[in-house]
Amino acid sequence: MNLTTKTGSFLILILIATSANAQRIKATATIDSTNILLGDQVKLFLEIDHPKSVEITFPNLPDTLIEFIEVLDRSAIDTFELDDETYQKQIQSFLITSFDSGSYRIPPFWFKIDLDDRLDSIPTNAATLNVYSMAIDTTRGPTDIKYPYDAPVTLKEVIPYILGIILIAAILFFIFYAIKRRKNNQPIFVLPKKPKEPPHIIALRELDRIKNEKIWQKGKTKQYYSEVTEALRKYIEDRFEIPAMEQTSDETIESIRKQKGLLKNKTFENLSQILKLADLVKFAKYQTSPDDDNMTLVNAYFFINDTKPEEKKPETPAESEDEEGEDVKIK
Repeated sequence: MNLTTKTGSFLILILIATSANAQRIKATATIDSTNILLGDQVKLFLEIDHPKSVEITFPNLPDTLIEFIEVLDRSAIDTFELDDETYQKQIQSFLITSFDSGSYRIPPFWFKIDLDDRLDSIPTNAATLNVYSMAIDTTRGPTDIKYPYDAPVTLKEVIPYILGIILIAAILFFIFYAIKRRKNNQPIFVLPKKPKEPPHIIALRELDRIKNEKIWQKGKTKQYYSEVTEALRKYIEDRFEIPAMEQTSDETIESIRKQKGLLKNKTFENLSQILKLADLVKFAKYQTSPDDDNMTLVNAYFFINDTKPEEKKPETPAESEDEEGEDVKIK
């Protein structure tokens, strides 16, 4: 970039800063961890803070970031409002890895800026990624070749001993168990516990409670969204075995997206909207409208009802005749 171009860019940035109420535009690049082993995966985050009046275009990263560093996946761009209502933060993450050891300098990334048809760009900071191979112990010298082992004992030979040990252990365990139960005035045998309720029954009951309490109408918007998303996370964890209670919203959405065909497109969109809106309310102090609050609860009901296990209905005589090829009139 020559001197004239640098001077022009500097003047444009001054104009942008003046038009945006003297608020600065800040672009940063960060990595989860700057030290990894071969093949490990880390996330690269591109963030930019800017006034809402400034239009931002994120850099388009190729699949090979630089030599020896590959981009495996990229997220959508998330937007969050800051405490100042005229200012916002935008974030995009990239999953990167490397299979060659060394220290790699990742150059700055350039965001394009458009303010009242005045175009310019702003860079992030550079980043460094150190990739290490597995350490090899070179202090040990050569070792002797082991002599052949004797023929191993067959399973048929040891089974009687194993069964005898198991039987003795079981008898001893029962004796100590019975003594301990009697000392505590407890019965030796107890009835099995009541089967756990299906996840959708628990989730729907929780949503009914939230709907009846109407806490969002009492100014407790943050608590309302926390309770709705907690009910959904518990349901997702029990229904799909996805650890949603320990994951962030983005991680939960990504876990569901990886299991192709798990959800319908509309159902997936509704869930993503609920989780992202809840994050804005809880972490970015986003002010929702009454329509947002009502639609969140409606979409939560829709998600559970659309993903709960299908109940097998008993076959009716009319359905049996229909399977045999006879016409059935639907009234």
